[in-house]
Amino acid sequence: MSLMKDETIEKRLLRFPDWEHRNNTLYAEFEFDNFKDCFSAMSRIAFECESQNHHPEWTNVYNVLKISLSTHDVNGVTEKDFKLAQAIEDIVEVQD
Repeated sequence: MSLMKDETIEKRLLRFPDWEHRNNTLYAEFEFDNFKDCFSAMSRIAFECESQNHHPEWTNVYNVLKISLSTHDVNGVTEKDFKLAQAIEDIVEVQD
């Protein structure tokens, strides 16, 4: 995977309104109705991460999930990160 240029990342993010480019990562925060819904989404995201063999840095406090995606091999954002961001969007959208 090759590192994406900042301009390319910003263009691609136009299709991901929940995400921003922050500190060489794709970053998003998702708020759910309660802890159970948040944890359910996290579980589904975890299975997707395993299938893609790409794992986020994330934190959860009650009903808020914060996610940072980057490809550690290149120390920045690659196509892998956008692929996982799309899968996360699809999972979170189902929760709504």
